[in-house]
Amino acid sequence: MSSVLDPAELAASPLADLHLLANELGVDGFRRLRKAQLVDAILVAQGGEPAPPAPEIDATDVSGAPESDDSAAVSETDDAERPARRRSRGGRSRSRRATEETEVATAAGDEAEAVEEQDRPRRRSRGTRAPRAARSETTEDTPARAEPATDSAADDKQVEGVVELVGNGSAFIRLPPEADGDDVYVSAAQVKRTELVPGDRVAGPVRPPRRSERHPSLIRVESINGRPADEVSEGTRFEDLPATYPTERFELNSEDPTVKAIEWLTPFGKGSRVTVVGPPLSGKTEALVGLADALRAIEGLEISLVLAGSRPEELALWAEHGLTPVGTASLGASAEVQAQVIEQAVDQAKRQAARGAHAVLIVDSVEQLQLHAARRALGAARAIVDGGSLTIVASAPIPVGGETTIIALDQALTALRRFPAVDLAASGTLRADLLVGEAGAEAIAKARAEVLL
Repeated sequence: MSSVLDPAELAASPLADLHLLANELGVDGFRRLRKAQLVDAILVAQGGEPAPPAPEIDATDVSGAPESDDSAAVSETDDAERPARRRSRGGRSRSRRATEETEVATAAGDEAEAVEEQDRPRRRSRGTRAPRAARSETTEDTPARAEPATDSAADDKQVEGVVELVGNGSAFIRLPPEADGDDVYVSAAQVKRTELVPGDRVAGPVRPPRRSERHPSLIRVESINGRPADEVSEGTRFEDLPATYPTERFELNSEDPTVKAIEWLTPFGKGSRVTVVGPPLSGKTEALVGLADALRAIEGLEISLVLAGSRPEELALWAEHGLTPVGTASLGASAEVQAQVIEQAVDQAKRQAARGAHAVLIVDSVEQLQLHAARRALGAARAIVDGGSLTIVASAPIPVGGETTIIALDQALTALRRFPAVDLAASGTLRADLLVGEAGAEAIAKARAEVLL
């Protein structure tokens, strides 16, 4: 600007015009200044002198002397400017509130945006705009407007890999070694919506990480195990799938004498509901570990483990055998917490079976659960007609009801280290002939009779 502005003209100008002028001159913090202060700041920025203060009017002059023409003019000017001052005070208050709200929102948003973007990866592509006050005072909305183009470009980059769930309900797509790039984050909302389970092969577009995010994020799940995601996630409810008796026996091929006795005298197969029962110190956990080792050697099975109410030493025992639990509840956890952990593991295994997999869930144990909760968990196991299967092998002090196979352990034999420690009188398999044939069922009955007699 070529000349210093006139103080009177500035004083008569609307506050909005003064803000524009102060912004052009680079006056710091101009939105927090009163009008008179703003006029002085503009004059100083223009190289001029601040406006002289208004002369004080003595009270006696006002009360005792008649008003002159000049005083009348001043009064008329004050009357004319009073509404403008009220508007300017209101505008200043609104501006200040907007500025403070913008600063608070920005501080909180910087920390939380990465998490929110993981759960809603396409929110910016739907045109989310910055607050109006922020748009008027900052240029940060410029890169925000450019981000949708980045997301759109990311749609062209497709990934495919195997799902691995993490503890908070979200997941990662583990890419093959030959793939270029990091593992891809999948939000908990997408996991729940598409009912992803460990081992699913997922494909879809990704976007690069933003701000504090460490991994690229999946924009949407397009396919699961080679099928459209909508078709897979909207399939028939697991409970409505037709079930049949187990007909495929597990060949355990173990050298452990207890496991070997279980295989031939109390057989079970895909879709069985199995309880390993016995009093304390009868070796239930050791029997489960032996069964888990044998089942892991069978191809085509999805093995998972859940520990509820286990001793701390037993956690280390399972770790030594290479099985990491999908859920744990400590020895001191309440029955409700233990039931919840088991139910989550059962739901995960059910989704695997509904998609054609042969899932095996090992539960150690259901001892602290109420009877109806233990039955509900065990009752999920079944062989699906022309489909997958869910086998549940759980330890319990006594049978819970509804089992297809009961493996009872003898505490006295275990204490004497006389193995196999299987109590044949309390053990048995429902419709064993479907698993081992008529001749096999007769051989089992004969062996039981010899032991019992």
